[in-house]
Amino acid sequence: MYETGEAVARAFFDCFNAQDADGLAALFVEDAEFVNVVGFWWRNRRQIRKAHDYGFRRIFQNAQIEITELSTRALSPDIHLIHTVSTLDEQTTLDGDETGPRIAVISMVAQRFDDGFKLVSCHNTDRVEGADTHI
Repeated sequence: MYETGEAVARAFFDCFNAQDADGLAALFVEDAEFVNVVGFWWRNRRQIRKAHDYGFRRIFQNAQIEITELSTRALSPDIHLIHTVSTLDEQTTLDGDETGPRIAVISMVAQRFDDGFKLVSCHNTDRVEGADTHI
């Protein structure tokens, strides 16, 4: 299906922008791990799907992500490490107020299987301009 780690990473963003929780989850192996921007650690495809479905219904209804930077490092022919920088616009609070744009650094690990590359790990971090630490 996806011939490179980069291709499956780009598909992640396409599924997010389409608000397709099923399609997004299908990019991951069954026992994948995902750490979100506030440190929630989902440990399988079902949890990843459930969390994104909730987000698409509650806080990302109008959100769109644009990749501004992407790099891929082949750790082996079958394992690719992908780092992205992206902007997310039009996220809302649970009350429906727009939060303003965010910049994220997302790291992914993709592994090649018989049917192409799938994601085995994903970690999302917000970039906070001008900050050296969280305090």
